[in-house]
Amino acid sequence: MINWIFFPKSTPAPEVVQSVVQAFKTAEPELQKRAQDLTSDVVLAIVRPGLQQAGFQVETGKKANQKIHVPVLFGRNGAVEKAFDADAWHRASRMVMEVEAGRGYTNNQFLKDLFQACMMHDVDYCGIAVRNIYIDSKDFEAVVNFLETLYASERLKLPLKGVLILGY
Repeated sequence: MINWIFFPKSTPAPEVVQSVVQAFKTAEPELQKRAQDLTSDVVLAIVRPGLQQAGFQVETGKKANQKIHVPVLFGRNGAVEKAFDADAWHRASRMVMEVEAGRGYTNNQFLKDLFQACMMHDVDYCGIAVRNIYIDSKDFEAVVNFLETLYASERLKLPLKGVLILGY
């Protein structure tokens, strides 16, 4: 089952978030069928058609020309000096998407994804997909709990308009 929540909870999810959710819902039968061998690359490959149909550029491999580089810093003559890679990027809607598998919560990869999205130029929305359950850990619920705490405490203000957490 695809689960999702958008933060802050006081803001409705924009259309681009709805398109990400729909891409995962469309791919859900294949995701469930291959549940045992799902790496993040496999999940991304399964949802790639839906994300591309929604207007996302999507990583197609691990070679430099297959990755999606999102600018972070600019140097001399306006050249990109530093960029982070994203699994998918919707330039027009200013959203990046990261797809995680086993280490999404356990190794705090979702925090790295969130941090990098905060540093990216012209990015207002971040989506992070994690497994609903990984081994004995309820990854989706754990990540949601973390974000609920972050937003409720109001001690840290993210430079993003919104964050999507999606469980597959």
